[in-house]
Amino acid sequence: MANTYSQVHLQFVFAPKFRAALINSDWEGELFKYITAVIQNNKHKMICINGVQDHLYLLIGFHTTQSISDLMYDAKSSSSQWINDNHLTKSKFTWQEGYGVFSYSKSQLPVVIRYIMNQKEHHKKRTFLDEYKEMLKKSEIDFEDRFIFKEPE
Repeated sequence: MANTYSQVHLQFVFAPKFRAALINSDWEGELFKYITAVIQNNKHKMICINGVQDHLYLLIGFHTTQSISDLMYDAKSSSSQWINDNHLTKSKFTWQEGYGVFSYSKSQLPVVIRYIMNQKEHHKKRTFLDEYKEMLKKSEIDFEDRFIFKEPE
């Protein structure tokens, strides 16, 4: 009987609506655990997760039985509901529409993991939007500034 074999590593980037700095260090660890459980419940492997107040990065081993958009819908909708159910923000929490997704080979993973795990230090020196646009350019992804993550309000 034939089987399907794959090795797909994806990095996701997403942010709270209007890139508001709503992800609090007091509860971000619990949020990371919650999102990790969502990823694992969908048969993917969480390799690492981290972020700052206004955006998150996930690096996962992607199982090809689910679409990328379905996984992101599940992760974002269920985690925003978890944040709201636990009253972790003063107003209703929602994730901004859209996300970035980038693929990497296994040999690139150590660099990507180091990059994700050093987010707090990294963003002391560089803005998220500059960094994100560079990621898009390096990946040769055509984009329009008006469709990039919104500036924080």
